Amino acid sequence: MRHIDFSPLYRSTVGFDRLFSMLDGVGQPEQAQTYPPYNIERTGENTYRITMAVAGFDEKELSIEAHAHVLTVKGEKSEEEASDKSEYLYRGIAKRAFERRFQLADHMEVRAASLKNGLLHIDLLRNIPETLKPRRIAIAADVLSTPKTIEAQPDPQKVN
Repeated sequence: MRHIDFSPLYRSTVGFDRLFSMLDGVGQPEQAQTYPPYNIERTGENTYRITMAVAGFDEKELSIEAHAHVLTVKGEKSEEEASDKSEYLYRGIAKRAFERRFQLADHMEVRAASLKNGLLHIDLLRNIPETLKPRRIAIAADVLSTPKTIEAQPDPQKVN
């Protein structure tokens, strides 16, 4: 696989370190992290939803943390009581702990999280501050179309 050298871009840009690190990581194979399965969907112009299949976990066994542009979802199954002496012939429901990380863009906020029917829904909102939103600048046409006349007033002290 090809490796792209971003060092010329590091010399001519400021503040894009995170972007280049993410691009550098795209070429590397992921550590085969397939559990739990998830969907990412766009639900509106600035709203998104991550849905994760976490069958067998309840609210107390899941934790969601957003910090420094990274959303981390962890699940740790509590130990079941040893009073049940049953023997499993086949175990298809995973009880393993997991940790899934999602890179968030700038100005992304976690709005809500809910667990229903074994699906964890995390709602996100892209909230761009007003100072960063594009704004329209009005053009005053009358100022440019009407030429201004400069009139000189004679100085009364210089008049003979």
